[in-house]
Amino acid sequence: MKKIVVHVRKDGHDKIEEALKDVHYTELLLQDVYEFTIFTPDEHLDDLIEKIQNALDLRYNENMIEVSTPEFVISSRLKRAVKSIEKKEEKTPVEKLLDSIRPYGELDLEKLALTSIAGLIALSGLLLNNPVIIIGAMLLSPIIGPIYGFSIYVALGMVRESLRCLGVLAALLLSVFALSAVATFLINLAIPLPLTTEITSRVVVNPIYTLMAVLLGFAAVLAFNRGTSEVIAGVAIAAAIIPPMAVMGIVLVIQPPSLIAAALLVGGQVVGLIVGALLAVAMLKVRPRSSRDRAIAQRYLKRSVALIVLLFALLLWITLIMAE
Repeated sequence: MKKIVVHVRKDGHDKIEEALKDVHYTELLLQDVYEFTIFTPDEHLDDLIEKIQNALDLRYNENMIEVSTPEFVISSRLKRAVKSIEKKEEKTPVEKLLDSIRPYGELDLEKLALTSIAGLIALSGLLLNNPVIIIGAMLLSPIIGPIYGFSIYVALGMVRESLRCLGVLAALLLSVFALSAVATFLINLAIPLPLTTEITSRVVVNPIYTLMAVLLGFAAVLAFNRGTSEVIAGVAIAAAIIPPMAVMGIVLVIQPPSLIAAALLVGGQVVGLIVGALLAVAMLKVRPRSSRDRAIAQRYLKRSVALIVLLFALLLWITLIMAE
């Protein structure tokens, strides 16, 4: 259950009243501003906010919409109204999505530290040929954030913010690559390092890895949007990127000719995850509220999807050629 409080000037009263004609609400006049209070099931919040926002002129400071979650509400009329409402799938409001993904477009020391530590732990597991250690490293990496943020921003047509998320993703992956290369170089000076099974399995080019990444990106973003913990949902994405990125650093030092195959694997994984994330966001029907913004977002989304699919097809083609 959500509580919506709408403040509107007198000149906008009739429009709000018309927008709420099929909704149970209470109304108060506070000086020169009307206050409408509405209680609605979570499933209907997004549609109701859209109706109110279309009727409310937010250019005036007095006009505003406030949404909160009450502890409980006791009302026989509201209880009857809720029973009469047809149940539908709950949809997260755009405003809430934007608020939740804002940190993913910012690069900070904590993200770099967690990703770097995850990369070093994955490196240890790769060198020790220990898959348990590699899996443990995935619990630390915040890689899902920038990918999820990018897919949401693309769907909303927010170009600058989506590019910022890609920049954060690139910086995090490069930190893993650089640290893995430096650590491998230093360890190799003291102890000759062999190519373990866990390493060699990640320098074999196979298109199945790329297709698997699409499924992982789709499932992880869908689960994350449904309220699954970022750590749990992020394990799938981190498992697809962090170890191959660490392998790139390892083979750069130990076996440079394998660097191209390792880079292709990483590129295919990253593009596959983004394709899967965009598919999930499209299924969730994330879009701006205004028709003008929707048109802009649609154009940007189509161009972005076309470019990413082209890159995906190119990587898949190269992977197939090298796998033969």
